[in-house]
Amino acid sequence: MTRTFTRRSILATGIAAIGTVALLGFGNVASAAEKTKLRFSAVFSEQDIRADMMKKFAADLGDNYETELYYGGNLFKQTTEILAIQRGNLEMGNVSPQDIATQVPAFSILSSAYLFRDADHMRKFFKSDAGQEMKSLAEDQLGIHILGPTYFGTRQVGLRTDQKINTPEDMADIKLRMPGGDAWQFLGKALGANPTPMAYAEVYTGLQTGAIDGQDNPLPNVENMKFYEVMKQIALTSHLVAYDMLVVSSKVWDDLRADEQEAFQKAADDAINWSQEQHLAREQKLADFFKEQGLEIYTPDVDAFRAHAQKMYLESDLSKDWPKGMLERINAL
Repeated sequence: MTRTFTRRSILATGIAAIGTVALLGFGNVASAAEKTKLRFSAVFSEQDIRADMMKKFAADLGDNYETELYYGGNLFKQTTEILAIQRGNLEMGNVSPQDIATQVPAFSILSSAYLFRDADHMRKFFKSDAGQEMKSLAEDQLGIHILGPTYFGTRQVGLRTDQKINTPEDMADIKLRMPGGDAWQFLGKALGANPTPMAYAEVYTGLQTGAIDGQDNPLPNVENMKFYEVMKQIALTSHLVAYDMLVVSSKVWDDLRADEQEAFQKAADDAINWSQEQHLAREQKLADFFKEQGLEIYTPDVDAFRAHAQKMYLESDLSKDWPKGMLERINAL
């Protein structure tokens, strides 16, 4: 049977088809509009354990969020994430306590050398009343909500030079790369070094060319960024339990219902816990790996470093901003 198409029938069929597509299309648009967009920025590489942490977090959040993950400082450079959140250009970031201290000076106590004994002590603090007070202090001033601290190792000093260091006095002529910002630069001075600001992505070349003599990072970072290829030694100063803060814009957080906030926080907690376990396990293996690569690994006079660093902090203007009694409350945990 031959079907005859008239101009009227073709128009009717076309209009009906457009109507169907429009309904389906508007449904998809409405569905997409309901999703909360989350742009996340960090300076760590995609090979970092914390990159997998964020992938796990995004997967656990489910389909109600459109999550974009940016690594290696490709979206925002180190120290600029908080400002990007405040301007509405970013929803989430992995920011250092040193960067928070730039705008909230009292927070500098949480970036001081030899403050936390280990990762568990650090996590215990942030779950305590004292930790909640410090988190609220930052949240109220910066327009962020702190989901939790992301541990990524204990910071050690790695050098491209042969001369061993045993005390802070041995660091006097060392150009030690530190991130920009007063809190980071002071940490380098507290170790006895000559701190040199440099972007994280430039450290490998800096070590290779001699623009810097050394860097301080946890062992997993040294592996991820292959710094060990251009270093000769690692001094296990263990001067800082290294962690960043996983934060989300207060605007995003406040727009969530109570049940959504609970699910959001659980996804963050699960991812953070997984990441810490992975970092602790890797740290135990990496010292032997670096020795196999020809690096000298040794422990200097940590007590001398601790005494020198703490004395510098307590005598500095930084400690004048520390909340009264907070150091004692941290030590008591």
